[in-house]
Amino acid sequence: MTGAPTGPFRLTDRAARERAEAELAPAATRAADSRGRARPETEDPLRTAFERDRDRILHAKAFRRLKHKTQVFLNPDGDHFVTRLTHTLQVTQVARSLARALGLNESLAEAIALGHDVGHSPFGHIGEEAFDPYVEGGWHHAAQGVRIVEVLEDLNLTWEVRDGIRAHSWKIDPPPATREAECVRYADRIGYLSHDALDAARAGVIRAADLPRRAVAVFGQPGSEMVGRMIDAVVEGSLAGPGAVVMEPEALEAMHELRDFMFARVYASDVAAGQKHVAVDVIRRLVDHHLAHPELIPATYRDTEADLLTQVVDHVSGMTDRFALATHDRLFDADASAQMRPLLR
Repeated sequence: MTGAPTGPFRLTDRAARERAEAELAPAATRAADSRGRARPETEDPLRTAFERDRDRILHAKAFRRLKHKTQVFLNPDGDHFVTRLTHTLQVTQVARSLARALGLNESLAEAIALGHDVGHSPFGHIGEEAFDPYVEGGWHHAAQGVRIVEVLEDLNLTWEVRDGIRAHSWKIDPPPATREAECVRYADRIGYLSHDALDAARAGVIRAADLPRRAVAVFGQPGSEMVGRMIDAVVEGSLAGPGAVVMEPEALEAMHELRDFMFARVYASDVAAGQKHVAVDVIRRLVDHHLAHPELIPATYRDTEADLLTQVVDHVSGMTDRFALATHDRLFDADASAQMRPLLR
C-alpha cells in the first residue's frame, strides 16, 4: 500500500507502531528489541510482538477458565464477588494506567497482566498449597502459568511476557526483567487489596470501619478511590525513584499495613480457615484418584512426555472451582463439596 491516505482512515501497521515506541521513556521495553520467541515466527503485518502475545492469551483455554476460579471466597453464589477473571481484568487496567503514565510499553504490561494468573489452581491460594506435597520445592501458580503458555497450550510467547508471568508475584526471585512487569506486580497488589476488602465487607467478614485508619487516610475507601490513589502513589514514587517502578515510601508503608490487616482478618479468617481443610482434602483426593486412574486425564490437554504425577497435577490444578467440586461429587460423595458452598449473597 503506497501513497498518502485519501479516505477517513490511516493504516497504522506494525512498522508504524514500532516507530511510535521510539517515543516511549528510556526505561520502556520496545517490541522491536524483544529477546524473541522460542520458535522464530514471521512478524505480523499489523501487530507488534507484544500485541500478538496479548491476543494469544485472551484466546487461551486457561484464560477462559479464570471466570470460574476463586479470588478469595470459594465458589461464591453472589454475582458481585470478584473472580480470578475479573481480578485479572482489574489488574490489566491498573497495569496499563501505570505503564501509560510512566511512558512504558502499555501493550507489554497488558499482555503480562492478562496472563499473570492463568496458572492458578481451583480455590485460589487456599487450594494452591494443596499441591505442595506433590511438587519438589512446592507448587506455585506463577510457575504453572509459565508451564501452561510454554507446554500445555504452547503459545510461543515472547521472552518478556513469559518472564513477567514467571515473576509477577513478589515471592519470586529473581524479579522480572522489565519495568512493565514491575507495573504488573504493583497492579496485582493494588487490585487484590482494594477489591478483596470490598468482598470481605460484602460477605460480612469485616466492616469498613475495621480497616486500618492509616490506610484509609492515605488511600481512601476500597474501590475506585483506593485504586486511583494507589496508582498515583506508584507514579509519584517511580518518577522520583532510582529507575524502577516503586511506590512513594509513606504510601508503601500504608499498603503494607493494609496487606497485613487483610491477611490477618480476611485471608486467614474463620471463613477461610473453615474452608481451607475441605479445599485441600478435595484437591488431594482428586490428585490421588487420578494417579490411580490416569486414563481419566483428558488427552486433549495433556503433556504425554511428562511423568504421571506432573500430568495429574497439570489436570487437577487447571480445574475450575465448580468442575473440581462436580468431579469430586461424581467420584466420591457430595458431603465434602457441600461444605465448599458458603452461599454468600
